[in-house]
Amino acid sequence: MDQNFSSTLHPFATLGAKIKNRSQRMAAKFLGRRPFQMKNERPLISFTFDDFPRSALHTAGAMLEQQGARGTYYTSLGLMGQTAPTGEMFRREDLSDALARGHELGCHTYAHCHSYTTPSAEFERSCVENREAMHQLEPGVKFQSLSYPISWPRVDTKRRCGRYFLGCRAGGQTFNSGTVDLNYLNAFFIEQSRDNADAIKRIIDENQRAGGWLIFATHDVCANPTRFGCEPGMFEDILRHSVTSGASLLPVSAALAAIGVVPKL
Repeated sequence: MDQNFSSTLHPFATLGAKIKNRSQRMAAKFLGRRPFQMKNERPLISFTFDDFPRSALHTAGAMLEQQGARGTYYTSLGLMGQTAPTGEMFRREDLSDALARGHELGCHTYAHCHSYTTPSAEFERSCVENREAMHQLEPGVKFQSLSYPISWPRVDTKRRCGRYFLGCRAGGQTFNSGTVDLNYLNAFFIEQSRDNADAIKRIIDENQRAGGWLIFATHDVCANPTRFGCEPGMFEDILRHSVTSGASLLPVSAALAAIGVVPKL
């Protein structure tokens, strides 16, 4: 193909990719829904950590504990003992340590599956594999919620995951209020606003006024974070403002109970 002609087509190819991504995202948000009317009596905030880097427990977890709060650690057991793009992953003993300290473990698939490119049946199998592997390691633990890894999910993936979990967390950079989709709970990723502390404080204040449920998400929390995490000082500021807002700081399963979701038998 002529080079000039190819360069002329490139903007249209980029536009086409953007349109495709947007349509996929909109389908994930608006289809395969499991609507639920929130019934909480006060604002809620949850702190969640994807992949379960060790620093998320030993640094951020300790900060939460100092405030009488606990976090939810979305765990891909296939990553245990590895070093990933989000830092050093949890070790076997960190699972028991997190539970003993009152934190919650959530599902992040066994193989850390890409939520859109992975076929839905394969994604479901990885969730089941993660559940079975956790049962072998910590027999009393049952995953109550899922965090979709990497991307928004396929619509069929949403539907399948709704059979296993009380709630499934996505992204969206907003809080939950009113009628929510339990298969696609909104979350606010801290690292996307690392350079805009005011935006994070605003979302906390907006959640307080709306009586909503704000789910913070991040990965590593350390002095030199990856681009997926944040520094301890920033995390501490967010935590302090969350406490000041008067919200109840709860792990995801406890927050689900607070909005009225009844656990599956």
